[in-house]
Amino acid sequence: MGTEDPEICARIRLELELRESVSNPPTNISFGPVSDEDMFHWQGIIIGPVDTPIEGGLFHLSIRFPIDYPFNPPNVQFQTQVFHPNIDVNGRVGIRILGDQWSAALSVEKLLLSISSILLDPIVLDGHNPVSDLYWHERDYCSNKKTRLEKQ
Repeated sequence: MGTEDPEICARIRLELELRESVSNPPTNISFGPVSDEDMFHWQGIIIGPVDTPIEGGLFHLSIRFPIDYPFNPPNVQFQTQVFHPNIDVNGRVGIRILGDQWSAALSVEKLLLSISSILLDPIVLDGHNPVSDLYWHERDYCSNKKTRLEKQ
């Protein structure tokens, strides 16, 4: 049994995911290579879903795949400036599925859908930046204020 070159395996997997997205386009997201020369650098776009606070928003992401994808997660960075507990000031997405909870079963589509969902419902426990700290502080403040008002 021969061993396959990890880069070739990653390229095949990425081509398969791209073909699948073309034949069955997902809702509110799109993705693909930035250029024909580099299959390991993609652009993703998340479109803010209807009837949400981010309706109509366009969120551009840079997705860089390691040569051993899907066994290791891609690096995902927002190109659109976003003030969010799971996105640092440089646009890097900080969620566990891009770290220790990554699974080779995840696809680019599933990853972008997960990122889309955190835009609406942050995973504050995964956030380690001033925005997540502010989110927790303000959330506690507002919750305590609401409780005090209800008691009056």
